Amino acid sequence: MSGENQQVDAFRTPDAPPSPAPVPEAPGRPVVRPSRARRLAVPAFYLAGVTAAFAYVGTVDPNEPGHYPVCPLFRMTGVLCPGCGGLRSAHAFAHGDLVTALGANAFAVVGYFVFAGFMALWLVRAFRGGSTPRIVLRPKAWWALGALALVFVIVRNLSFGSALAP
Repeated sequence: MSGENQQVDAFRTPDAPPSPAPVPEAPGRPVVRPSRARRLAVPAFYLAGVTAAFAYVGTVDPNEPGHYPVCPLFRMTGVLCPGCGGLRSAHAFAHGDLVTALGANAFAVVGYFVFAGFMALWLVRAFRGGSTPRIVLRPKAWWALGALALVFVIVRNLSFGSALAP
């Protein structure tokens, strides 16, 4: 093999044979695409699971003691983590009380809307026959998201940020 025709394969060892080239589609042979129902099955399954979880939390009130476990970080240290108040937020959100949901955990409410947007995009693409959407964030974006969660935790545990505490 000459140097310009060598294929670089990041997942093979130097002693392994090169991976085979993709097989081109035969001319005149129809491309079989999954049906619309099959394309919608996976996003509908995820949506049904999340809907069932919200229905359960909407039915079983987390404000009543004894239904859900207490956050271990809060129990041991008294520090509110980014998820503290998330169940109360989901309960209020399921009942349509956005103000109470934001008061319980604003970070979680933003996550609900991001998830809803992602699910809507996925369902529309699946309906139209497009590709599955992917969440691809650069490392800087992941660090920024982590820093935002850390700032949220710090502010909600200080006296001037008590409005963010559940």
